[in-house]
Amino acid sequence: MQSIGERLEEARKKKGISIREAAEATKIRGDYLQQFENNRFDINLTEIYVRGFLRGYATYLKLPAEKLLNDYASLGRGEARPRQPSREVYGRMDVSIASAEERGDSAAEEPPTPPPARRPSPVTRGTRPATGPAIDPATLFKFGKWAAAIVVIVLIVWGISSLFRGSNPAPANRPVTSPVAPANSSPAVPTTERTITLVALDAVRVTVTQKNPDGSEGDILYQGTLARNQTKSVSWPGPIYISASEGANLTIEYKGNRYPTRFTGSGRAQMQ
Repeated sequence: MQSIGERLEEARKKKGISIREAAEATKIRGDYLQQFENNRFDINLTEIYVRGFLRGYATYLKLPAEKLLNDYASLGRGEARPRQPSREVYGRMDVSIASAEERGDSAAEEPPTPPPARRPSPVTRGTRPATGPAIDPATLFKFGKWAAAIVVIVLIVWGISSLFRGSNPAPANRPVTSPVAPANSSPAVPTTERTITLVALDAVRVTVTQKNPDGSEGDILYQGTLARNQTKSVSWPGPIYISASEGANLTIEYKGNRYPTRFTGSGRAQMQ
């Protein structure tokens, strides 16, 4: 036969009601209702309160209250069969109530007015008793919303500042020879058409132009602003100039290797 707690829990779950919802509807503290479903009735209240709360909870769940109270009376004090606590998440912190000597011998059937919701009750953490007020779920929910809003604001501010803040990371590992050379050098390499990839370490404006035989800038192959971590593939038909608003924020990738521009601030490099 099902215990009192099992019947209460089963009836609540069939209705799809959480402990928190039941507590708000019955005006009975959620930790008391959880203890009832765990077959723990020593909740440090007088017998009249315990019976009144059981009657109110059973009536709310549409269970036969008189039969449930008779089954409770047949248990005797302190002889309830405990069950393992439910693993349901009810959206609030529920605490387990320490067993204590029940006070009073009144067995009136009519439920009294429930005590205030913020009435402190002894709780246990392991085997050591402690005292403290119950935590209001509405307060916890409000605190959680404010904390989440603060985190979101901090992340947005950090993202915006990172977008506009220049960085100067260490140059990537590269071979001894590099296809990128300062603007005043002119190594001779074949002029077969190739492709390079511009990689932005941070926001940077880039202009790629062909180099004329007389050393002047020719046709523009690419011009635009690259956001952080953005890449752009550009044709490399022959000697070219690469101008950047911030050389430290730009690297050139060719055949799987990355090469720095070898200048900081606004400047220009060339590739033959």
